Amino acid sequence: MPELPEVETTRLGLIPLLNQSVAQVTIRNGSLRWPIPSDLPNILAGQTLKALTRRAKYILAHFDHGALLLHLGMSGRICLLSQNEPPQKHDHFDIRFANGQVLRLRDPRRFGAVLWAGSQPEQHVLLKSLGPEPLSDAFTGQYLHTQLRTRSAAIKTTIMDSHLVVGVGNIYASESLFRARIQPEISAKNLTLAQCERLVTEIKSTLQDALAAGGSSLRDFFGADGNPGYFQQQYFVYGRANDKGGEPCRVCGAAIKMIRQGQRSTFYCANCQPLS
Repeated sequence: MPELPEVETTRLGLIPLLNQSVAQVTIRNGSLRWPIPSDLPNILAGQTLKALTRRAKYILAHFDHGALLLHLGMSGRICLLSQNEPPQKHDHFDIRFANGQVLRLRDPRRFGAVLWAGSQPEQHVLLKSLGPEPLSDAFTGQYLHTQLRTRSAAIKTTIMDSHLVVGVGNIYASESLFRARIQPEISAKNLTLAQCERLVTEIKSTLQDALAAGGSSLRDFFGADGNPGYFQQQYFVYGRANDKGGEPCRVCGAAIKMIRQGQRSTFYCANCQPLS
């Protein structure tokens, strides 16, 4: 699933659409995770795109009278194309703008979302209970330490909880914990304030490095301009082990290990990330 850096990279790729008016909206298949509202062509007709923002893994396209909420799901892409580009099999939704450019949702697994969030998108059911943005000033070591005091679950699965902090998915959780030298199975409530401060620092730096590299392209992700991201070339642990063994740690040379946590694969170095 695309994570925060990939979603932000996509948002930035849509900037050329700002201040353009909607010429046509086409719904080819509205049966996504949540049905695309059938009246969107009427809602968006003639409206001007005023701003593009991101909240967690959602892109918000702000028009004159409200915001459109977009989510990439498991394997979706938002492409910026010319109006002459013919749709492919899994191209479910288009917004054609007056300048001839098309915002197109391509989603083979149909877990993405195209929803009208209205004039107060922050109150939408998918957004209103989310935690702070990880790159914001609100996400601090003290905040994390306070929030973890009653959480007995493993720290890896805990920091992926969007009610605690948004946008830290499986890839960047593993990478951040490695950089912070914290073992992913440690109970969250056992982290010291110093460890929380270090973890927050490394979450921020990991996400910033991924943004600078255009995100990660493992299977399906490409930016709105069709270019892949390159952060996967910098992974310390993620994807560097399987059931047959692990590649050597880039820091100490020990074999990277893989375990399962919450139905997700977790990667770590037992030497750099000891249990105690």
